[in-house]
Amino acid sequence: MAYEEIIYSKESRIATITLNRPDKLNAMSQGLMREFDLAVEEFNRDDDARVLVIRGAGRSFSAGFAIGGAPENGGKRPEVTVDGDRDGLQATALRWLRLWESPKPTIAMVHGFCLAGASELAVMADLTFVADDAKIGFPSLPIGSGDIETFWYWFVGAKRTKEIAWLLGTQISGKKAQEWGFANESFPPDKLEEETYAKARLIARLPLPLLNLKKKSVNRIMEFQGFRAAVLSGAEWDAIAHATTAVREMQGRMRESGMQGAIKWFNEEA
Repeated sequence: MAYEEIIYSKESRIATITLNRPDKLNAMSQGLMREFDLAVEEFNRDDDARVLVIRGAGRSFSAGFAIGGAPENGGKRPEVTVDGDRDGLQATALRWLRLWESPKPTIAMVHGFCLAGASELAVMADLTFVADDAKIGFPSLPIGSGDIETFWYWFVGAKRTKEIAWLLGTQISGKKAQEWGFANESFPPDKLEEETYAKARLIARLPLPLLNLKKKSVNRIMEFQGFRAAVLSGAEWDAIAHATTAVREMQGRMRESGMQGAIKWFNEEA
């Protein structure tokens, strides 16, 4: 099918989804996310495709979720109830879980910025390869709590999750992401694509039934440990956080001054 905000391609046994909003650092809009879902389904149905690589066009993997409302609403976010907010957040968690549960291997190839919700996507791929100089981190403003943390915890542990979640604006390099366990390997920026696809080709040699069993055998252990339930619980914590006075105030400052203005205010006044 035709896509507008992603590029879906396939060469030999390797499929690629490219997040394609380079002028917005591939910020993930609702339209991009809908297309992402369809492309993952296309990959899952294609018996000739054995491995999926997810990457970003231009200077970055992705700066995270697009902030603000849809253009048809004048850029305003519609008012939602706490339970409605939770349902929306849980739908996003389920999207990443569908990627995690894809019957075939998936690889995130991360360069440039990989922030906030984009880090959820990157870590939920089966393998994550990053550029040495990638910038990976949480949001720079206190606008939520518990959602991103429930993804990071499983791969970097409690203490490092708290560190990066509490020190707002902190970003770790690709090299540190590998040291922490967020990424499998870190490569020089000019070698990232070459090394990622070389590994994808090696994986693609295995028959699909074996790839599926190998993936399920590891995922099942994480499920026994509570991985799926923990990831879904993040939606509840985040919805509660969005209802607090502190977050509502910050959202108001973002509406009045924009993202950069709100960040400046927080860094100067908080």
